[in-house]
Amino acid sequence: MKKVLLIEDDLDIAELERDYLQLNGYHTEIVQDGTAGLKLATSGRFDIVVVDLMLPGASGYDIIREIRKHQEIPVIVVSAKSEDIDKIRGLDIGADDYLTKPFSPSEFVARIKSHLKRYERLKGNGAGHEVILNKGLEINTGSRQVFVNGKEVQLTTKEYEILFFLASHPNIVFTKERLLEAIWGNEYYGDTSTIAVHIYKVRKKIEADPVNPVYIETIWGTGYRFIP
Repeated sequence: MKKVLLIEDDLDIAELERDYLQLNGYHTEIVQDGTAGLKLATSGRFDIVVVDLMLPGASGYDIIREIRKHQEIPVIVVSAKSEDIDKIRGLDIGADDYLTKPFSPSEFVARIKSHLKRYERLKGNGAGHEVILNKGLEINTGSRQVFVNGKEVQLTTKEYEILFFLASHPNIVFTKERLLEAIWGNEYYGDTSTIAVHIYKVRKKIEADPVNPVYIETIWGTGYRFIP
């Protein structure tokens, strides 16, 4: 049984999330304090962490940073903070997804399922080995490492998946919806702005000039393509 950690100081919301997750077969634990949540989140006991940003004790941002120092498990932010800058900051420090309150419980469960399935597939795909080379960019699928002009860049799981997917299909234009389906799975029906935020983050890490990219091009009104 998959284990979900909910770090949420609003007990009504946390219990609603827990009830729906348990109905879908997930073992779920709730913690309302950020400091205690941080300890549990980095314990290695859980398959996925759902975290609010504003918590007593350690903040959600602190928790995400610490998780990313040790683990690549999925992390989903559930927050009342709905501004784009909040979403960008949360995703930028390592969250895989961002869900704004209020939300549909069915959508919440669908996102949990999608991230867990994707993570399981990724863990099972370590046997293959391929190196993609393009204008100083190197993607090593065996080690899941990315290098730009010989220097390694650190990408989150979702950033790596988006870059690898686009690089594996050079010159093909993908809409945000198609990328969302390819990376998050067809059970996911979240906001397509998630793709734009992740593309922005990837460009910051691999492009010498993110405003004038040489790897990932925006096709205005359509989507994105990898430039061979």
